[in-house]
Amino acid sequence: MGRRPHTPALWDFWIDRGGTFTDVIARDPGGRLHARKLLSQNVAYADAAVQGVREHLGLKAEDRIPAGVIGEVRMGTTVATNALLERKGEPTLYVATRGFADALRIGLQARPDIFARRIVKPEPLYAAVLEADERMLAEGGVDRPLDLDAARVGLQRFRDQGYDAVAIALMHGYRYPAHEQALAALARELGFSQVSASHEVSPLMKLVGRAGTTVADAYLSPERRRTRRATRRWRPHPSLPA
Repeated sequence: MGRRPHTPALWDFWIDRGGTFTDVIARDPGGRLHARKLLSQNVAYADAAVQGVREHLGLKAEDRIPAGVIGEVRMGTTVATNALLERKGEPTLYVATRGFADALRIGLQARPDIFARRIVKPEPLYAAVLEADERMLAEGGVDRPLDLDAARVGLQRFRDQGYDAVAIALMHGYRYPAHEQALAALARELGFSQVSASHEVSPLMKLVGRAGTTVADAYLSPERRRTRRATRRWRPHPSLPA
């Protein structure tokens, strides 16, 4: 998608929202470029992107952003990347098929340095594991039916501990998702606000890659959602693009 031609008499904004700083580049109606750098979190304002736009427009604290002065707003963010690198995502519960709780810790057994005597593996993104008593077969048969009552007890226990994000990745769930769907519905019923199921997030055959992506989605999505909510708050007029 190409960049839209600049419309005279309107301001255009390009915003890079990071974990520490937010950069707001503006093009004024005369075509001149301006730049401002703000702290992404500051008690002086509710949202850095909004504040940058307001400062470029020369608005006072009590002034609203007027309609009809903004042509384009584009925003990118490294919030999720920073949360991943700094391990500041949402505490996440990983739900696995019974017997496969350590699948992500074992990983793919890759050996970048085959003669290394001391291998330090990164800590997983999830904070806790719940094993679901179930097992689907590769051809679609049910080897062990899902014990939904036991799953309810387990999920409720972690919900009571304060967990709000859950990642569900079961054996062969990418192709036969009935058990994942039942667990996801149960988790939402119990009040988990972030429910990531592998058949929706990453419907791939291999368990390790599929489960890893699903855990990352549950771990990072709440922070991304908070950023989107903050951005939506500052669009009071129809002239601002969705």
